[in-house]
Amino acid sequence: MVGRHKNEEEILKKLGIKELNSMQIKAHDAISNNSSVVLLSPTGTGKTLAFLLPILASINPDISGIQVLIVVPSRELAIQIEQVIREMGSGFKANAVYGGRSGAKDRDEIKHPPTILIGTPGRIADHLRRESISPAHIKTLVLDEYDKSLEIGFTDDLQEIISALPFLEKKILTSATQKIKVPSFIGIRDPKHLNFLRNESQQLQLNVVVSPKEDKLDTLLQLIYHVGDGNGIIFCNLKDSIHNLSDFLSDKNIDHTCFYGGLEQIDRERALIKFRNGSHRLLIATDLAARGIDIPALDFIIHFELPPRPDEFVHRNGRTARMNNEGTAYVIKWAKEELPVFVKNATVLTLQSSRNKVLKHWETLYISGGRKDKISKGDIAGLFLKQGGLSKDELGVIELKQDCSYVSVPYSKAQSLIHELNNSRLKKKKVRISLLK
Repeated sequence: MVGRHKNEEEILKKLGIKELNSMQIKAHDAISNNSSVVLLSPTGTGKTLAFLLPILASINPDISGIQVLIVVPSRELAIQIEQVIREMGSGFKANAVYGGRSGAKDRDEIKHPPTILIGTPGRIADHLRRESISPAHIKTLVLDEYDKSLEIGFTDDLQEIISALPFLEKKILTSATQKIKVPSFIGIRDPKHLNFLRNESQQLQLNVVVSPKEDKLDTLLQLIYHVGDGNGIIFCNLKDSIHNLSDFLSDKNIDHTCFYGGLEQIDRERALIKFRNGSHRLLIATDLAARGIDIPALDFIIHFELPPRPDEFVHRNGRTARMNNEGTAYVIKWAKEELPVFVKNATVLTLQSSRNKVLKHWETLYISGGRKDKISKGDIAGLFLKQGGLSKDELGVIELKQDCSYVSVPYSKAQSLIHELNNSRLKKKKVRISLLK
């Protein structure tokens, strides 16, 4: 255990949450009182908090070892859940393990076993195989976005993981879709089903924009001018499409970042950091960004290329108009292109020719110190507010990692802040501060 473990009221206060939503309340009750739960709820409704709160309440603080195993389909979701647990300040150690980084780094972090382990199926199965994690005290298993893990080929790993956990008492499965039946090998008997999918927001405005050219790039540019300063994702199907689109927008001086499976993990993480904190308001992405990543509700999403399946269309759209907020999805289609049947109730939008200037408001700074240096968000805020001279509304999002940190600051002040604050001391560490490329 990391320290005194907090109760639910203290956790919610630390997170700044006044009350749970109806899905979270019902999920809390179901998970607390049933050995098997299947929770279906749309992207962005708070499923992570819904299962973490009752799980934390059930942990035995006197046991040293992994008690909770959370298996997720992507690295980003593993990192996101680890971050949520840290922000909850529960007092229990949590670590994430995932592909894309060395197994030795995993083993070093879990040498002193966490109470909660989060990871991707392949990496978790590998650690169980190597006996670098012990199943002796694992009583709770969460398969978060379980259908996605099955879709992308982790079936064998999931089977291996479940067969290696002989002492399970509770299984929790979550998903943002109900299209995949729970496989028999998961071993759920008479589960409590909670289905909130039918309550999905009806606040989505779906617009179709017709391009006179097959490449659609000029039409996309006009649409970006049309949406103005909002933040959104431009979805493509292939990384080659992303590269082509990114080159085009760079030539037009349209600020953006990219996110897809072929990127190095550090580049994926930094792309999301800059998108979350507003340094980049446009994210060009594959369906990897459709769910399972931690980003705020968006003003819009753009289907530059439509997905082949209707469920991915729904998941993409679920990134906007979340939690009863309004949002807009745009479909760009060539004039001679037929739309698939799953694009329904869309309004054809005629764009007015414009060249509105798209301004950059925020910039992200890298700080060479993090949690392992005992640096807190308060330390960073103090440095930028006092020594850097920023006002509170000029200090943007601060994100802490193990060995570094990131902070968003006004674009116009980034270089002067680097000049003023580089090589400052935070706690006992002299830190480098630089522009995040």
